[in-house]
Amino acid sequence: MSNPDSFIEEVSEEVRRDRLYGYLRRYGWIAVVVVLGIVGGTAWREYQIATQSASAQAFGDGILTALENEDVGERVKALDALTVESPDSKAILDMLIAAEQGEEGDEAAAIARLQSVSNNADLPSIYRQIASFKALASGAETLSVDERRSGFEALAIAGQPLRLLAEEQLALIEIETGEKSAALERLQAILVDSEVTSGLRRRASQLIVALGGTVDQS
Repeated sequence: MSNPDSFIEEVSEEVRRDRLYGYLRRYGWIAVVVVLGIVGGTAWREYQIATQSASAQAFGDGILTALENEDVGERVKALDALTVESPDSKAILDMLIAAEQGEEGDEAAAIARLQSVSNNADLPSIYRQIASFKALASGAETLSVDERRSGFEALAIAGQPLRLLAEEQLALIEIETGEKSAALERLQAILVDSEVTSGLRRRASQLIVALGGTVDQS
């Protein structure tokens, strides 16, 4: 019985093998397409990564080259001439140019450029908030007290990344407008906030002492 059984097993194995080869001949192209797709997709991702990396490096090199100019006006021109390929890069470049314009003394142009960044709804919120903060902080001579106050109040909402820095600026506005008690109360609240940094704590403490208040050392 062993020989017939062995023969049957061999025949069954041949049938299975023929059936497998038939499937491969009929559907093997699908596997080839899948493999080519995986290889092609990987190559395309690598190409995109390399292209983006080269573009970012070129952008960074252009910024460094522009900032090497000793003249502020020339730095602004060089930065303004750079080519950008994404809204994020444009926002960073505009904030750099605004900083140079402020150093040049053209506060109005700097604030206008920062405000254009802060008003761009296509940008991530953090870029818009940084631009808004910088525009408000440097706008003491061009923006009214009410404009600066309302702007910083919008940034001081709970959960916002620049909340405590905005609170500090609001305290400075209160000092500017003679609201000493309000400023002291706001500064004391900054000191006990769980998110306060060491630098901000030090500045708030110095302001409290300068205003005649007492800093709780506990």
